[in-house]
This record gives sequence, C-alpha cells and structure tokens, in this order.
Amino acid sequence: MSVKVYDGKGRFRGKIVSFRCSEEENRLLDTAVALSGLTKQDYIISKVTNRDVIVQPNPRVYKALKDRLAAVLVELNRIESGGTVDSDLLDVIRLIGTTIDGARGCD
Repeated sequence: MSVKVYDGKGRFRGKIVSFRCSEEENRLLDTAVALSGLTKQDYIISKVTNRDVIVQPNPRVYKALKDRLAAVLVELNRIESGGTVDSDLLDVIRLIGTTIDGARGCD
C-alpha cells in the first residue's frame, strides 16, 4: 500500500474528479491557471468553492503575463489587418487586466 500524501492543510485528497471541456475552454482554463500562479487543482477548487483566487506575484506569473500579452499583441495585429475579435480574446484580455490589478495591489 502506498503512503498517503497530505496537502498543506493536512487533508488527504483521495477523490478524483474529472470533466470534459472543449479545446477553447481548455486554453482559457490553462491561461487562467498560468496567470494565477496556482496549480490547476488549486485553481479549480477555488473557483468551484466560490473563493477568490489571490495571485501571488512570482517569476512564473510574470512570465505567463509576458507570454499572454505577446499572444494578445499578435491577435490585435491580426484584427487590425481586417480580422474579427472573438470572445475568447476578450476573456483573456479581461483576465490579464484583473491579474495585473491584483498584482499591483500586493506591492
């Protein structure tokens, strides 16, 4: 029998929960997780239990912000040349703004 692994609060997490999502939903989830600085598990549990996701600025979060902003810039340049804006891009821009506002409040 394997040794039980407990989280930071002494809880044994032995239940597995899974769900299906589309590629677009998965990309948005991955972006939100990267910008939060949390693990995917901790992020999903926080959202499902209606708790605020508190971003702790660290190098991973800053790198994720830089990468996502670069991707947004590429999309905005595409839109400028006659493309259309999709709702996923607007969601990512809102998420970036929220993350930056939250990180600014931690100074």
